[in-house]
Amino acid sequence: MNTDLLALAGFVALFALMLLRVPVGMAMGLVGITGYGIIAGPGPALKLVGQTSMRTVTDYTFGVIPMFMLMGALVSVSGVSRELFKAANSMIGHLRGGLGVATVLACGGFAAICGSSVATAATFSSVAYPEMRRFGYPQSFSTGVIAAGGTLGAMLPPSTVLAVYAILTQQDIGKLFMAGVLPGLLAMALYVLTILIIVKVRPGWLPGGEAKPWRERAADLKNVWAPLVLFIFVIGGLYGGLFTPTEAGGVGASGAFILGLVRGKLDAPKIKEALLSATRTAAAVFTVLIGALMFGYFLTITQTPQKITEFLTGLGVGRYGVLALIMVMYLVLGCLMDAMAMIILTVPIIFPVVTQLGFDPIWFGVIIVMTVELGLIHPPVGMNVFVIKSVVPEVSFTTIFKGVLPFVATDILRLVILIAFPVIALWLPGKMG
Repeated sequence: MNTDLLALAGFVALFALMLLRVPVGMAMGLVGITGYGIIAGPGPALKLVGQTSMRTVTDYTFGVIPMFMLMGALVSVSGVSRELFKAANSMIGHLRGGLGVATVLACGGFAAICGSSVATAATFSSVAYPEMRRFGYPQSFSTGVIAAGGTLGAMLPPSTVLAVYAILTQQDIGKLFMAGVLPGLLAMALYVLTILIIVKVRPGWLPGGEAKPWRERAADLKNVWAPLVLFIFVIGGLYGGLFTPTEAGGVGASGAFILGLVRGKLDAPKIKEALLSATRTAAAVFTVLIGALMFGYFLTITQTPQKITEFLTGLGVGRYGVLALIMVMYLVLGCLMDAMAMIILTVPIIFPVVTQLGFDPIWFGVIIVMTVELGLIHPPVGMNVFVIKSVVPEVSFTTIFKGVLPFVATDILRLVILIAFPVIALWLPGKMG
């Protein structure tokens, strides 16, 4: 059978299964093993299932994923998100648009120890949204800020998506984490600037909050010491070479557990909730990862990555033209699947193209994760928007998308800046040993 037709049939079958709501990991595994079996025979295909599954769940490098997920889960049930928002709200919530700025800053702080966009969006839908509505903020702005702030989870370390990209492309996880720091801070700064512009253009639209006495502000600010210490210890140790990324995950999870106990924020039910949440999420990620690896073997045996590389590099549109096509593809895929599935499915195909064109793999990882995150909030379908809708059912999809549009424009500007100035992503990794 013609391998090109078989590969095309595989992609058609994959998207058909996803439209039928078959879990992405299962769909990729089923199509991958079936296609591999057609070419290599059923025996090698079945052997591949066992080998791939066992090798993935026992690989030391992959241990970074459940460890950081456990750290995020422990931090989440400890109520850190509420403390971060309360501290930011105390300092600037009384200003016009201040609650929006406080939400962005708190989302960034929470993302820096959680690493999940969906978790950040879901958490702040219940923490920040009621507070903004209480002071008269419009529904569209309130949900738009939360949707945009949620995307910071995939950029600021420890980002699970960046970790998976590093594993798939055999890049240094620590350097990928460091590469996300300045772009993540740039995102926060641009989101804040967007809110300030909205306040300037429509001064009566965003009200001010309640001014608190300085003694209360200081007390609220003191409560953020725990997440700050945890972040500095984990990321500082990683940057300084004190431990590997997998060890950093273990240290982070242990640190989150100890800090939660010391501060009296963890009890038996919350610990159980965190363990179950981290286990479920890690199991879902590993299912997608195993399925994607099986699908990747099928694509490799059909030589699909090499053929796509030849096709794209031969278009004559230049390296940045090819990069633009890849980014458009990710924006479209953002309407069909979540960030993790997109990265796992497409990176093995796209990465050879990128290296052939001479782009830096660390920089490209940041660019792609940013593009994928933009796909999570842009119309007509955005995963973060659906998450917010599930937590705040009284708000319509139209209202949320209306509120998120200014931040979509901000994200596009950020992408342009990072493409024009790669040093923003590469400076910190370049300082590592």
